[in-house]
Amino acid sequence: MPVQPRLRSRSLVHDIEVREWSELADQFRIALADRKAATRHEGFAWYPNDSFGALSILDNLLKGRERWLRSLIGSEPVVDIGCGDGDLSFFLQSLGPKVYAVDYVPTNYNLMQGVKALKSALHSSVRTSSADLDALGELPVRECGLALFLGVLYHLKNPFSVLERLAGSARYCLLSTAIAAPSKDQHDGFADLPAAFLAGKDGLRGDQTNYWFFTEAALRNLVDRSGWEVCAWSVVDNPESTTPGAARDQRAICLLRSGKRPAAERSQLFAGWHKLENDAWRWTERRFSVWLAAPARIELRFTVPASIGWPIVLSAGAVRQTFDAPGEYRIAIAAGPGVVEFEIDRPLPPDRNDGRERGIVVRDVRLS
Repeated sequence: MPVQPRLRSRSLVHDIEVREWSELADQFRIALADRKAATRHEGFAWYPNDSFGALSILDNLLKGRERWLRSLIGSEPVVDIGCGDGDLSFFLQSLGPKVYAVDYVPTNYNLMQGVKALKSALHSSVRTSSADLDALGELPVRECGLALFLGVLYHLKNPFSVLERLAGSARYCLLSTAIAAPSKDQHDGFADLPAAFLAGKDGLRGDQTNYWFFTEAALRNLVDRSGWEVCAWSVVDNPESTTPGAARDQRAICLLRSGKRPAAERSQLFAGWHKLENDAWRWTERRFSVWLAAPARIELRFTVPASIGWPIVLSAGAVRQTFDAPGEYRIAIAAGPGVVEFEIDRPLPPDRNDGRERGIVVRDVRLS
């Protein structure tokens, strides 16, 4: 597989930002499809839906500190609830963290034979388990940094109870679910009501595991009352109709932070950083920043490229330092907690070869 563990790198520069997360996921999806094609799976079919679909909108959804993977996961495991064949579980495990892939054998598309076959084929350390969350079953791990809860909510009989218990285990939750949208003959205010639709005993469209469909207003109430705070929220049209009687199908996707297990404070890159290159360095924009969890001495090790006009001035608050020639440099300041902002006075503007604004090339960010 093409993705190598990088999440636990010693340098802040190596953390994975949401744009890189999506790019790595695209690479992994292609490689995983090849592996599935080469893996014997007699007696069952692979889960047919795209498990990576929700990741495609994260670049627009996530803001600020939550754009960095280390801030979401920390040093704790990831739990992928409703894992299907485990595609996302194996992808996240390839980035470094410990991952638990959770589903329920009786309702899983292929009785969890797919995730077990892939675990064997990939020689993966992902831990798989079956759990009936509606039966008040506990998660396989008591505490986790991030819970993936994608396309699961409307398959639960007791969504309030499950979300409430999950808030006691996970610091963050990435949730997506179909929501009840108004049909053509319903008045425009329907979606604003905190209402829910309960599917009949035959389920919907032949799927008896469909139960509750909430309006957006009801889903927001459910999230709030079960112990979660909203970090980011988006509603998108969904071409695959799921909800009953809808003129259009919609899905809500949101990043939630537990009010019972607050996020661990950690220093990290913040804004104004371009993607990691050669697994070693990042270009900055004119303005770039680092978020410090506590007061610290922050040291940047960077390169002033020959292509930039010089001398240049690098500013950080009241600190200003001039660099008269291309070369490798370092600068250290005491700051924090909070956002530490840097600025270069003469960045490279976008051009035909590179559409980015570029400031300096940062090789390392060290804290002491």
